[in-house]
Amino acid sequence: MTSCEAILDRAVSGGRISREEGLYLLGHADLPDLGAAAHAIRCQRHSREVTYVVDRNINYTNVCVSGCRFCAFYKDRAENGAYILKDEEFFQKIEETFALGGRQILLQGGMHPDLDLAWHEALLQRLKERFPSLHIHGYSPPEIAFFADKAGISDEACIARLVVAGLDSIPGGGAEILVDTVRLAVSPGKCLSDRWLSVMETAHGLGLRTTATMMFGHGERPSHILTHLDRLRALQERTSGFTAFIPWTFQPENTRIRIRPTTAAEYLRVLALSRIYLDNFDNIQASWVTQGDKIAQTALFFGANDMGSTMIEENVVAAAGVSYRLPLGTLRRLIEDAGFTPAERDCFYGRPGDGKTQAAILTGHLS
Repeated sequence: MTSCEAILDRAVSGGRISREEGLYLLGHADLPDLGAAAHAIRCQRHSREVTYVVDRNINYTNVCVSGCRFCAFYKDRAENGAYILKDEEFFQKIEETFALGGRQILLQGGMHPDLDLAWHEALLQRLKERFPSLHIHGYSPPEIAFFADKAGISDEACIARLVVAGLDSIPGGGAEILVDTVRLAVSPGKCLSDRWLSVMETAHGLGLRTTATMMFGHGERPSHILTHLDRLRALQERTSGFTAFIPWTFQPENTRIRIRPTTAAEYLRVLALSRIYLDNFDNIQASWVTQGDKIAQTALFFGANDMGSTMIEENVVAAAGVSYRLPLGTLRRLIEDAGFTPAERDCFYGRPGDGKTQAAILTGHLS
């Protein structure tokens, strides 16, 4: 095996590393060397700007039949605390978001057995009628697969109907680890890895941009992490449809998985490798929601160029006992204190008001 130094030098020079080399770096590279290489690649691709988006996570329900062992948020239908948001609650949350400068929501929920595709179409239509300029970044691949199966239609038909109703882009939730043995162990009710990837490829083919995620630290092996990254890189090679990659760590409190929490050093190692390995992803996002402000700030020197959302509201990670909060002023100050320039962005990594559109990016008129 070539030395870690030689592999990193080649990556910084623009060469693509193999899955085997990525696995070797994950297990053997010194963390400062890995971080330095990731930071060098990040600096080649981006200016001194670190981006963020002002938005809010809205969970339309917490009822879910997926039964994920890592989730502390979901409820059964008859359980105390189970809910489906009413229109008035949606409207209030979105009005608050607009008042704070946001124009986007992340819309996700559980696989509620009583909420079919028609219900979601009607919801999207009502939201867009009330807030025509609202960007709806919603419905992870497992949700879309669930809606499609329930309606007896293809994923493509399901996505097309959601787009007509008002869906603008798709988040990368529900990826966990894209290895079926891992998925069957921790999230047996969700679609398998091929279906997750297929939903994303279908969405890209229909003109939607999406993000990609990875939740790690729940018992997977290093080889599984590389398989996950490799499958994302291969799909991005075909479609160029992913705007960003967001790795984040499993939070074990209040869940049915008993495992040592991932350390900050382990998080930074995977983050840095992601920047090095995913050479066709422009944006890598730091996870202050799971890591807190100081590690997220450090992540800016380990390959991350984006701080993600201000998260006016976040419920899922909070249910696992982790509840970091970063007001906009604090988030901007963290970026500045690290020596970078904070820059607000939209879902497509354009700047608000600069005229960038999803169509322009997809047709190659913008990078």
